[in-house]
Amino acid sequence: MTIPINRADIFSLARHYRFQWEDAQQCYVLLFPEGMIKLNGGAGEVIKRVDGTKTVGDIVKELETAFPDVPDLQTDVLAMFGLAFEKAWIEKVN
Repeated sequence: MTIPINRADIFSLARHYRFQWEDAQQCYVLLFPEGMIKLNGGAGEVIKRVDGTKTVGDIVKELETAFPDVPDLQTDVLAMFGLAFEKAWIEKVN
């Protein structure tokens, strides 16, 4: 189910996932009872900021500060939120 992602939205990690850095994979991963999802660098940077209190806009601002040379970062972040929600990696809080 695709929903429009707004800057005021707040998300948390879905209950059945655990987010962590995996040394063996050299990337962030989402662990769940049936396996593991390897996240690329950008996806990991977004998901590690999803804490159930920050708005999407807050996360966009943090990432724009951390990665000032990335053009049109907001579009990529909103797309990542859409994908993560569609795949049920995250849940909407508000």
